[in-house]
Amino acid sequence: MKAAGSRWLLRELLLRLMVPLLVIVAASGALGTYTSHRLTEKVFDRWLLDAARSLAHEVRFVEGNALIDLPWVAQTMLGYDEIDQVYYSVQQEGRQLLGRTDLPHRGTRETRYRAGRAFDAWHEGQPVRVAEVVVDDGNGAQATVLMAETKLKRLRAQREIFTMLLPLGLLLIAAAAAIGWAVWRTIRPLEAVATHWNAQSHTSLHPIGADDVPRELMPFATALNELLARIRAMLARERQFVATVAHQLRTPLAGIRLGLARAAEAPDLVSARRVLDELDHTAQRTSRLLQQLLALGRLDPEVRGDIDFVSVDLVALAHDVGSAYMELALDRQIDLELKAPEQPVMAVGQSDLLSEALGNLLDNALRYTPRGGRVVMEFETNPPSIRVSDSGPGVPDEEREAVFERLVRGSKTTGEGSGLGLAIVRDIAIIHDADVRLEASALGGTSVVLRFKQ
Repeated sequence: MKAAGSRWLLRELLLRLMVPLLVIVAASGALGTYTSHRLTEKVFDRWLLDAARSLAHEVRFVEGNALIDLPWVAQTMLGYDEIDQVYYSVQQEGRQLLGRTDLPHRGTRETRYRAGRAFDAWHEGQPVRVAEVVVDDGNGAQATVLMAETKLKRLRAQREIFTMLLPLGLLLIAAAAAIGWAVWRTIRPLEAVATHWNAQSHTSLHPIGADDVPRELMPFATALNELLARIRAMLARERQFVATVAHQLRTPLAGIRLGLARAAEAPDLVSARRVLDELDHTAQRTSRLLQQLLALGRLDPEVRGDIDFVSVDLVALAHDVGSAYMELALDRQIDLELKAPEQPVMAVGQSDLLSEALGNLLDNALRYTPRGGRVVMEFETNPPSIRVSDSGPGVPDEEREAVFERLVRGSKTTGEGSGLGLAIVRDIAIIHDADVRLEASALGGTSVVLRFKQ
């Protein structure tokens, strides 16, 4: 998987760098070739037109008739060229004054200049370039001068220009090789880092060292270390949960086994029933403990994004949860009171989790408050909050943070308890991005405030 990903990245980098390079070089070569060709054509055309104009300067007009008297030596020099064949002609209205009579007057790729025009044509089976200059006497009489030459020098010049462009191709090859080498050198450290990370992540969940990581990869290293930290935290919670379950179930299970042995050895039915009543009480405690352990196992900050939060009426929720604990309050002769405001107190949350949190607060308050005491549920609207106060023994200031840890109970608490209730409340508060804290109660015991954000 790693090699495939690296090849893909290498291919992408090469494509993104090579394609623009090829386009730029190809465009530069094409533009250079076109520009050089046009420049060469213009230079040769101007030479040809200059020769035609030189010949035109020898034309004289007598009473509208064009005359030209060019010595034979001058004609020989005019038609001489080391490479191309040169032809010339001077005519006036079909009357041949000098030179060849069969030079073409029209052709293709015509270009007009200030001194005349030039065009491509064929003469005696060869491609030629023809320059035409018109000369007049100022009174309407005109003569046409044609100069034509074959295109060997032009073709040779174009080949030389093309040869001059060959270094551009070599430069392209060198640039492509340099880009390929640079990309490969860039990919190699990435592969080394990935190999190192992969090897370390298989053997350890500790943070990966980022000292030798390129700056561009620091976000990936940070994200990976954050992921490893979350995994370590999840595993730590799992280990702690398993240890908590093993620790908490060991005592009630041992009690149940001992009770069963006592019931089996009971001398009479009355003694057996007394032992069975104790077993029933132990089973109820174990059931409550299992309920708390299961709730604790479901609470994980990592699942916060999977929870559907809705608007919850805290007053209605407290009424429903409080109704479930009325029997326990009556059994312990505790006054359980709900001070409900006139308007609903709305908070964003998940009703089942909030019911679990409030149930643990009420269970703690009812279990640790002496008989004849009071437990009161109150509310605040800004920010939305719910407060559970009791007249129990209270929690010393120095212990108010510690009692939120698992298996930790206040030093003043007596009776049965697992030390998990407030830990469950804290985890539910974290999932809701809420705040939970212990305060002194006006009733003489403790107030636990669960406060939500606006």
